[in-house]
Amino acid sequence: MAEDPYKTLGVARDAKEAEIRRAYRKLAKQFHPDLNPGDKSAEERFKAVSAANEMLSDPETRGRYDRGEIDASGAERPQPRGWRQYADTGNGERPNFNGGQGGTFGAENFEDLFSSLFTQRGSAGSMGPRPGSMRGRDEHYTLTAKFLDAVNGATTRLALPDGQTLDVKIPPGTMPGQMLRLRGRGSPGVNGGAAGDAIIDIQVAPHRFFRRDGQDIRLDLPITVREAVLGAKVTVPTPGGPVAMTVKPGTDTGTELRLRGRGVPAHGNVPAGDLFLRLSVVIGQDAPALADLLRDLPPPAGYDPRAGMEGGE
Repeated sequence: MAEDPYKTLGVARDAKEAEIRRAYRKLAKQFHPDLNPGDKSAEERFKAVSAANEMLSDPETRGRYDRGEIDASGAERPQPRGWRQYADTGNGERPNFNGGQGGTFGAENFEDLFSSLFTQRGSAGSMGPRPGSMRGRDEHYTLTAKFLDAVNGATTRLALPDGQTLDVKIPPGTMPGQMLRLRGRGSPGVNGGAAGDAIIDIQVAPHRFFRRDGQDIRLDLPITVREAVLGAKVTVPTPGGPVAMTVKPGTDTGTELRLRGRGVPAHGNVPAGDLFLRLSVVIGQDAPALADLLRDLPPPAGYDPRAGMEGGE
């Protein structure tokens, strides 16, 4: 059973929107799967925090939860029917439905009672939803988004088990495990009641080259020996498209460079992240020419790149 969303986020029931937002961001960062690889407990906690934020950040859904109309998972709670107000009044006595005349409460009384309680919708003076109506059930789905769609934002189509489809708008910066709510796209209501919502659990497929680290993106970038030794201007893939970058002469494998603002784009109050590049020198097709060159090149006097490593702790 889902935990009370207020308890999950660690906020009071009268917490303001800003307090809820701060609590969610703090916990989402703490339990994010990218920062806790392989930790199933952290992953489940992250999902719970995302679901709690989804419920409490929406005023309508929060109000329905506070009134007891839905539970912590968003499912409808059974609501008391109107006739229960005519339950036992105490001391074994039952209310008198015969105009104060006493006597028994027979089938005709039930007919009169239910006739007054469940009048036809649309009749003169009627108000509110059709009596006996019920909101449709929320439906839960899982959508695996492409890495760059989650980073940059996109609209993707989700195929439902019944053959229908939903167009899902994925916001920029979407995290794995984040929940999206599509209002009115769940099961239809009963007797004129509102349709339920579609609750979508977003998972993100890994990328061949990019790795996400919060708002930052990391990339291992191969460069040739010529580019590393002589320096060069190279083209770098980024989530927003390719950009040119200068490699300085004499660059070693493992050198890390930063391209500011080229990570996850800004969204809401969250600033853009950076792209971190780790350069990797590859020999590749330069091997034969380098072999000929190095055979005739004397080793540098007194230089040992492994000096001091012998027997080191």
